[in-house]
Amino acid sequence: MPPRAPETEILFYDGHCALCHATVKFVLRHDRCGAAFRFAPLQGQTFAALVSPAERDGLPDSMVLRTADGTLLSRSDAMNHIFRRLGGGWKFLASILSVFPRLIRDAGYDFIARIRYRVFGTRQDLCPVVPAEWRGRFDP
Repeated sequence: MPPRAPETEILFYDGHCALCHATVKFVLRHDRCGAAFRFAPLQGQTFAALVSPAERDGLPDSMVLRTADGTLLSRSDAMNHIFRRLGGGWKFLASILSVFPRLIRDAGYDFIARIRYRVFGTRQDLCPVVPAEWRGRFDP
């Protein structure tokens, strides 16, 4: 029996944030199976269709991950989940980060999210410029 393909998860990102665009490109480059994640901007139709207004309350405006089972992960939990799915050394990094309490991890995440526009800048388009072979992994 052939191995089962991993279920695709959706990484919603701030379409105006240059750091978020860089993170999306990082995930695209390191996704070994090439199908672990799809991508859609938080400002887009896919996010509005898949995440109810009630679920949106309290979510950050930077990155949110919808897992294969429909769970929404945010802040450091989302990043740790992404690192685990990427495997290799990234999975090891996730293990190290998991030693720290979520409160501390999220404080670091929130600090970076708060200064991301000033340090990394903004983009006016909602989709990062990516090579043609990756464009099919983006939703509006």
